[in-house]
Amino acid sequence: MKNVDKSRMYEIYDNWPEIAENSLNMDFKEIIGENICHIVFAGMGGSGTIGDVFASVLSKTDIHVDVVKGYHLPKTVKQNSLLICTSVSGNTIETITVLKEGIELGCQIIVFSSDGEMKKICNEKKIEYREITMNHSPRASFVTYLYSMIKVLLPILPISITDVSDSISELKKINEKISSFNLNEKNISLNIANWIKNTPVIYYPWGLESVAIRFKNSLQENSKMHVMLDDIIESCHNGIVSWENDSTLQPILIEGEDDYIKTKERWKIIKEIFLERDISFYEVKSNKGNILTKITQLIYILDYCTIYLAILKNIDPTPVLSINLIKNKLEKL
Repeated sequence: MKNVDKSRMYEIYDNWPEIAENSLNMDFKEIIGENICHIVFAGMGGSGTIGDVFASVLSKTDIHVDVVKGYHLPKTVKQNSLLICTSVSGNTIETITVLKEGIELGCQIIVFSSDGEMKKICNEKKIEYREITMNHSPRASFVTYLYSMIKVLLPILPISITDVSDSISELKKINEKISSFNLNEKNISLNIANWIKNTPVIYYPWGLESVAIRFKNSLQENSKMHVMLDDIIESCHNGIVSWENDSTLQPILIEGEDDYIKTKERWKIIKEIFLERDISFYEVKSNKGNILTKITQLIYILDYCTIYLAILKNIDPTPVLSINLIKNKLEKL
């Protein structure tokens, strides 16, 4: 692992539970959560996934949530909307553009970054700002940002501090099974990595879309491979037909412990179809617990899988040459 993962990304993942706990205990001022009925999370890549996670957590509230991964705010944003901009580097051009739009509209804003242009803008415009350190890379900083932001946003979240603590406790339990100190047949992340030989097709239910998106992104960035994504219910109306032909694609089913009863019926039927057609598939199931616990547990397992997969393919998971190429070309335009 040390020979392939030259910048030791896996060591950051080994420490995710401790990092999450330390981030939650950071001395950050909480947001004042009064009369908020519309929230927009803006961010790209790993920062965008954090928005997806919060959208899942907020899905059972009366707050309307948008996740923006691009240059523009939705037209529904008004002065009483809350815009939450996240960029680990602080220099993500799309998120900076959205931030400037929010400032022009005069909506409520809070920004999270490690430094960069966004910090400068917030200082100049007197915008609420929280500085969070980057660990290794933006994607490896996931729990650092997630739990620091939870600390700040807790007053508007439909979860308790006990729920948050439970999610960290679950990360610690998972760590004992999937870390680099446990390279054995019981390591589920390593087992999934060993199973993936071709292009994965990730199936997910409503509520766990953030997990599927994060898994897709991490497979692309860490393992440098193509991957497909499909909502399990929507797929029953179109995508399932593609399996009538022979295929080298590999289905991975992300299932929630508390999936809706009708969703569980679809899972059962889909598995029957795969078994009848001799299509090998892999099931990844969440544990019991609150929504935050289920999401973070699954992301931890699947993220580590992408690191193991990269190493098995003799690929350094850290470099993202094409992303840097695009950024460099954009800077010259």
